[in-house]
Amino acid sequence: MPPLSILSTASVVTALRAAGCVFAEDEAELILTTARTRDEAAAMVDRRVAGLPLELVLGWAEFAGLRITVEPGVFVPRRRTEFLVAEALAAVPGARVVVDLCCGSGAVGAALTAALRNNDGGVELHATDIDPGAVRCARRNIAPHGGHAHEGDLFAALPTDLRGRVDILAANVPYVPSGEVPLLPSEARDHEPLVALDGGRDGLDVLRRVAAEALEWLAPGGCLLIETSERQAFLALDIFQGSGLAARTAVSEEMYAHVIIGAARH
Repeated sequence: MPPLSILSTASVVTALRAAGCVFAEDEAELILTTARTRDEAAAMVDRRVAGLPLELVLGWAEFAGLRITVEPGVFVPRRRTEFLVAEALAAVPGARVVVDLCCGSGAVGAALTAALRNNDGGVELHATDIDPGAVRCARRNIAPHGGHAHEGDLFAALPTDLRGRVDILAANVPYVPSGEVPLLPSEARDHEPLVALDGGRDGLDVLRRVAAEALEWLAPGGCLLIETSERQAFLALDIFQGSGLAARTAVSEEMYAHVIIGAARH
């Protein structure tokens, strides 16, 4: 790094490029506009050069037009998951009760509630995660939207009076097969909790558990939405249908995103 007195966009770009950052120019701009002082900017560049994910360097991630606070040890929201948000809003545009299972930073719940409130008023939001760090982070992100964060294992963490009332049940469950976790990029493998990545032998263990209980919680006309991979989509669809849900698959080639959508049969 150059001395702080001559820290510049060009020097930051050079340092990031040398560390292998493909989008060095964009990252330099984000770091320099986020940092409040020259010293802070230099420290942020050092952390990025050392391999810390950009979002953790910045302390936030952009998601669906929101700035989501992220912290070390918490799953960083992926841009492809914006497709799940869009599909949820299209499926239940008048949703009044939203649940974000396996919420991580709470990005999905925050984005859904922000969009629904912009449309037409009050929304009740609940988010759950089994990881205490994720719950603390989610609480910060959903508080401005009137949301409530709960620590616990999937539905067990939710208030029981939500049964039969949930309009949008979004569950960004872990879906990486256990044997493939070591093959993930180091930014995920080394900096995100295993519980947010490992979906069991075929990657669908948590999806099965969510689908099995979803009908108990969904309101009439409500939908369960879960992100998965292309190769898992067919089996995931079968699991939804086997759980009594009327299911379909939504695909975004542009975002390389696959979402399974299930509604209660009426």
